[in-house]
Amino acid sequence: MTTGRVYTPSHFLPTSVSVDLGALAQNLARVRHLAPRCEVLAVVKANAYGHGAVEITRALQQLTVHRFAVATVDEGITLRQAGIHDAIVIMGATVSAQFADLVAHQLTPVLYRADMVHAFAGKVPSGVTSYPVHVKIETGMGRLGLSAQEMPDLVDLPDFRSTLRLEGLMTHLADADNHDPSHTEAQLAQFQQTLEALRQRGLKLPLVHAANSAAIVKYPASHYSLVRPGIMLYGYHTAVTEDPANELQPILSWNTTVAHLHTIQPGDSVSYNRTFVASRPSRIAVLPVGYADGYNRLLSNRGVVLIGGLRAPVVGRVCMDMTMIDVTGVPGVETGHEATLIGQQGKECITAADLAAWQQTIPYETLCAIGSRVPRRYHTPRLDHTEPSQQR
Repeated sequence: MTTGRVYTPSHFLPTSVSVDLGALAQNLARVRHLAPRCEVLAVVKANAYGHGAVEITRALQQLTVHRFAVATVDEGITLRQAGIHDAIVIMGATVSAQFADLVAHQLTPVLYRADMVHAFAGKVPSGVTSYPVHVKIETGMGRLGLSAQEMPDLVDLPDFRSTLRLEGLMTHLADADNHDPSHTEAQLAQFQQTLEALRQRGLKLPLVHAANSAAIVKYPASHYSLVRPGIMLYGYHTAVTEDPANELQPILSWNTTVAHLHTIQPGDSVSYNRTFVASRPSRIAVLPVGYADGYNRLLSNRGVVLIGGLRAPVVGRVCMDMTMIDVTGVPGVETGHEATLIGQQGKECITAADLAAWQQTIPYETLCAIGSRVPRRYHTPRLDHTEPSQQR
């Protein structure tokens, strides 16, 4: 763990998340090592994958990242209201009723239909020229985007000669984390053909981007001038590869506190629907965290928690606000002791990938699900001759 300072609120937090901004810096350094000639468009959508969008964005600004991507207009406005003045790209679906807000907050839209061009230009104040937009090409994701055949007509629209400036061209890779590269290679070939056709028409594109986290690792040809790291900034990877993603460090740990202990006898049950019935005298610890906090109900009788440096199983149904664990095999557990849901104790470690596997999902969902009522604390690395910045 990097030495430094942890923000501590004025009252005790029985359940909280800690975010290591030093590990974030190391993960960003890994991105830059893999794509050294590219700018970074840091993906901080979904509250920075549950880590806290404003705080993560500010930390990345200190690391000289000055382009950020979110999914929704409201997410972009939140960053603007927090004083983030760098470029913010809205990569999700938008409708024309949102265009005025996009312009008012100087957010960069991704346009994915021809009719959106004129509709968006109509919301740009008169006299404003060269408002930056990105255009998305559909190459095989089957979601948003124009076909390659639509692009020549799109770039000839009058709005691109007056109000709008085509700052970026992008596509979205659907299968970059698969063993089989065929679909990704086909997508990249189609995108490259579109890019070359536009360049032959004399069109200059300052920003070209296709690479998500998996492609940053596996497909150097996808790097172009801009890469879009998301999950790898937070220390996880879905690419089926041993190296170089294994140098990533999860930046989030999630801890709670034993609120109550009691002993049950054989035949006694725990929690709703009696899905756990003791077969022996058992010591049960009650944790003040549940599915309303993002600790999924699917972890009932399946998940594991660290306590006293050992692994203790979740028993019974995970409740809205409480979870029970069997600490019979963990000596010395008392109320007030720390239990780790994600993180490390001694030689034992539980990651968001572990929780995801127990739920048959992916780390993205596990991290994004950590609820807003779980406070985040930010651990800022101490730099040489520099006081660490205070995180809110």
